[in-house]
Parts: sequence; structure tokens; C-alpha cells
Amino acid sequence: MSFPVKMGIVGLGRWAKVLTRAVSGKSERLQIVAGYSRSQVKRDEFQKEFNVPGVPDMQAMLSDPDIKGVILTVPNEQHLPLAEMVAKAGKHVYTEKPIAQTLADGLKIEALEKQYGVTVTVGHSARLMAGIRIIKDHIDRDALGRVGFMEANFSNERALELTPQTWRWYKDRAPGGNLSQLCIHQFDVLHLLGGPVVEVSSMASKLSPVGAEVDDQSMNIIRFADGKLGYVGSSWTSPGIFAVRVFGSKGLMHYEIDFGTWDTPHLLHKASVLYIQRGKDGWGKREELRIPESDMFRAELEMFADSCVSGKSGELTAYNGNVAVAMVDAALRSIEKNGQAVKVADILSETRNKVGI
Repeated sequence: MSFPVKMGIVGLGRWAKVLTRAVSGKSERLQIVAGYSRSQVKRDEFQKEFNVPGVPDMQAMLSDPDIKGVILTVPNEQHLPLAEMVAKAGKHVYTEKPIAQTLADGLKIEALEKQYGVTVTVGHSARLMAGIRIIKDHIDRDALGRVGFMEANFSNERALELTPQTWRWYKDRAPGGNLSQLCIHQFDVLHLLGGPVVEVSSMASKLSPVGAEVDDQSMNIIRFADGKLGYVGSSWTSPGIFAVRVFGSKGLMHYEIDFGTWDTPHLLHKASVLYIQRGKDGWGKREELRIPESDMFRAELEMFADSCVSGKSGELTAYNGNVAVAMVDAALRSIEKNGQAVKVADILSETRNKVGI
């Protein structure tokens, strides 16, 4: 197998268009050659916009020997059944985050790799932002000294727009509200920056006036294996923000993006802030760092293409995807226990036992 890797995409809504737009005519490592939706209208619209032929059913896509990987941009509850279909056909799997609606389903998706000899890539793209990669490099080079604390926030106003016709309205489809929709991004980012996570302690509240079932405010304390602490906060009823700060003995770093450019990540560098504040220097002596142009969506799909060629999982692994879901589940259990800390390993082992994996 060689580049460009030919791929299919399933679920032709807004997010399929965002991903396809990120690679069409811009990547030499993959080419989306087939699209499927149950809606003929969506297939026709997608073909008209991207010149990607629609197929009448999944089997038409899966029986094409030229297609080596399939991108799933479907509702969370459909991730497992469709991933199983793709893996059984011997094709590599990309699924949007979260890896699945439940941790049990996520673990089953992870097991498909060994069962069918394919790779699974999970679209936790936030860790691929240029600013996050620069922070990770500074941590790895000991430029910040011993890191003792990290904090992150991902908030936006979308809980104010929920209606009973939207799946995010319901607890069983969007567990914890902003926990599974927003905090999960930052859980994965802090897992990348901080290493193994031991436990999560959380509290949540429901303040949106629309009456949805889900909580819309969340505060989460994370304890890492090496003793450092982390915090992830989220308001689902406020203007959008995505920010990360890392505190070390030699310095701190702050990264913040304009959430309005989330769907066009190649523009993030034009409206983002990244600085380092060293030693005993005050905020006024901070050094603002240049953020290079990048595209987290193209980067994740090119990582998927690499996995299709090598047959080896890259950084966006099913395991990392399941750790992020397990952190959400630990947070949910902590909320039920009035903030008591819950071990992530307990959540993972209990769920593995239930599903027999």
C-alpha cells in the first residue's frame, strides 16, 4: 500500500464536510473517494460540493478493494456497529471522538484491532493543535522544570440552543452534558501533557434555562500518577473559549485560541495566544511565542492514513480514546458521590470485566 490512501466516509453531515474540506486538494497522503449516508439528498449534496461519489449502501463501500480505511462521522451510538462492519471487511477504522457513546462500546472497538488485524484511530484532534504541541515540547525538554499543576477550560454557549429534537438534550446520549461534549477534549489534552491519570473528583450543575436533561456546568480535579494535579472546567452557557495553562518550577505556559475558528483550524494561529512566563518574572515580562500555521483535522486524518499504510496504531489510539471516556465516567460517578475521588483504573477494570475483555 502507498500514498495517497483511498478512504470512504460515512455520515455526511456538518462534521464530515469539515474533515473533507481539511484534506481535499491539501493532502498528498489520503484521498476520500466514496461517501455514504442513508439520505440520498445528503449523498447528492456531498458529491456536488466535494466531487466525492456517493454509494448506495455500506456494502458498496466495504467491497471496494481500493478503499483501505473508513472515516466514521456518525452519532456516537453508531460508532460500534459501524466500526465492526468496517473492521470485518478488513479496513482500518477512524471514528470521531468520543470513541463511543459508552466505555463498554469503546473497549469493544479497541478489541477490533486484534480481532481483525486493523487499526483504530480516534479523532482527539485538540492534542494536535500547534500550541499544545509546543507546550508538550517545553515539558519534554524540562524548560518548565517540574510541572506541578495544569488547568484547562473548554466552554461555549451551545446548551442554550438545545431542544428535545437534538440528541445532546438527553442524558443517555450525551452523558454529563458538557463532560462528554467538551471536557473530554481537555481530558485527552491533559492526559497527553501530564501522563497517566489516577483519579478524578467532580461537581456539576444545571443552569441553562432551556430545560435539557443534561448538566451544563462542570468542575473536575485530576490527580496524575506522579502527584501533579490538574483542573478541567467547562460552562456550556457562556461565550466560547479553549485554554490550557501549565505551571512548572521554572516557568508557566498559557495557550488560548479563538473558539470561533475551531472549524477552520488552519486559521487558529492568526487569533491565538501562546506565552511563557519564566522564573520569578511577572506577567509583564512574559515571552509571547510564535504559533505556526497548522491544521489539526488534516493532521489527524494523515495520521490515520499512516496507520493504514503501516498497519500500526499512531498517537490517536483507541486506548487513549477509552482513557478519555473513562475519565468522563469517573467524573460522573464522582458527581453521584458528592465529589468523592474515583479511580480511573477502577472504571476501566470494572467495564472490562462486564464486557469480558
